[in-house]
Amino acid sequence: MEQLARIKSKIMDWPSLERQIHLWRAAGQKIVFTNGCFDILHLGHADYLAKSAELGDVLVVGLNADDSVSKLKGPSRPICDEQSRTFLMAALTMVDAVVIFHEETPEKLIKMVKPDVLVKGGDYPIDQIVGGAFVKSYGGTVTTIPLVEGYSTSAIEAKIKKDASN
Repeated sequence: MEQLARIKSKIMDWPSLERQIHLWRAAGQKIVFTNGCFDILHLGHADYLAKSAELGDVLVVGLNADDSVSKLKGPSRPICDEQSRTFLMAALTMVDAVVIFHEETPEKLIKMVKPDVLVKGGDYPIDQIVGGAFVKSYGGTVTTIPLVEGYSTSAIEAKIKKDASN
C-alpha cells in the first residue's frame, strides 16, 4: 500500500474506529488505548508510545482536538493544529489508529473503545486516570509509563520563546 494511503487509513472517525475495534476483537487482538495532545512530537512521546504499544497488539491514540488543547494548555496552544498532529501520530509505526476527541477528557471515547489496557504517562496517579475505574470494572488493566526526563512540549515551547527573545 502506498505510504500516504497507509498513514491516512489509520486516521479514523468514531464510527470507523468502532467498526475496526470489532474486527480487532474478533481476531483476538489485545487493544491498548492512550490519549493526549501530542502538540510537538519529541523523544518522550516516541518512547511513551513505543512502550504503550508493547502492552498489547493494537495501539489506539485519542488525540485532543484543537479546542480541547486550548482549554487544557491555554490560548497559545496548540502549536500544531489537529490535522498536523493527527497525521504525524498516524505516521508512527507503533500507532494503529488515531481518533480526535473534542471533550475535555477522553472518557466517552474510552467507553466506546473499551480497551484491554489503558495507559497514561507516569505523571498521572493511577487512581486519577480518566476512564480508569471503567476499564477496571470489566477486568481491563490501567497502567502508567515513566516519562523520559527533560522532554515535554512545554519545555520545548519555553526554549523556543527564550531563544526568540535573545
